[in-house]
Amino acid sequence: MKTKIIGLTGGIGSGKTTIANYFADLGVPVYIADTEAKKILYFPEVVQQISEVFGEEVLTDNIPDRKKLASVVFKKPEKLEQLNAIIHPRVRQHFTDWTDQHKDEKFVIKEAAILFESGSFKDCDKVILVTAPKETRIKRVMKRDGVSEKEVLERMKNQWSEEKKKKLSDFIIENIDLEVAKNQVNKIYKTIHTL
Repeated sequence: MKTKIIGLTGGIGSGKTTIANYFADLGVPVYIADTEAKKILYFPEVVQQISEVFGEEVLTDNIPDRKKLASVVFKKPEKLEQLNAIIHPRVRQHFTDWTDQHKDEKFVIKEAAILFESGSFKDCDKVILVTAPKETRIKRVMKRDGVSEKEVLERMKNQWSEEKKKKLSDFIIENIDLEVAKNQVNKIYKTIHTL
């Protein structure tokens, strides 16, 4: 029996991590791609590549400064592509190794903000999309990251539209009311167990 890979994604501020935590509470192994990508950012060979591609101005104390890097990549799509080309292959390999460690599980969750944009949704058996109204998402991110509405909208521009994502998703969780969202997680969990 091959472990199923369930992709979990959603636009910035949709509450993917909250939903991922609900699955973790049910005993499902959860891989948070963004967390792993942040760790990979500090690998010596990655630091070297980033300083070669983006210049030393994105470093602070010789390590990549995520705020400086974000200010460059979220304004220029080609720069974001360059960064993704450095980070994504390593995240993909790390995820493969992690999945091997969980090969006795019925399924695992791969939570990734850009599951569709990176093309890694193609490696998933099913995809769960977490949605929330745009205004709610903007407020959540402003509060969480201490950024302006303009900055949040800049980031949103780099992600696919909800409509495009919905067409490719198997399950959709409306993350407005936590109790309702939790019930949706329980239903999806049961459904996946029958696959």
